Amino acid sequence: MVHATAHIGPERMETRIQAGHHAIVADEPPGNGGQDAGPAPYDLLLAALAACTAMTLRMYADRKGWRIDSIDVDLRILGVAEGRHIKRTLTIAGPDAAGRARLAEIAERTPVTLTLKQGIAIETTLVEQTA
Repeated sequence: MVHATAHIGPERMETRIQAGHHAIVADEPPGNGGQDAGPAPYDLLLAALAACTAMTLRMYADRKGWRIDSIDVDLRILGVAEGRHIKRTLTIAGPDAAGRARLAEIAERTPVTLTLKQGIAIETTLVEQTA
């Protein structure tokens, strides 16, 4: 099961995240009230998509026996709240043009890509604080 927790104290925006057995710090830039001690939430969202894209493309290429020298994934969130979209740019060194085109098609079907495109329900539960 995928699991993550976040804790923020009474001061600052710095947030301690536990993702699996990995500790991560998230924060906001000073302009948003933080100290820039770590990536902001949207940066983390893009990081998850970038990592999933790169890893999935590498796994696919490895299964096909294609040489991969490098895969670079550049992501940007563009637009305003009502019309935001993610622009993904792939730079793939190693396979021929047909292989790179196939990898670009595969990028559209990575697990995180599909989750973001389809949306996901979020159920929120409030737990009473004990003294």
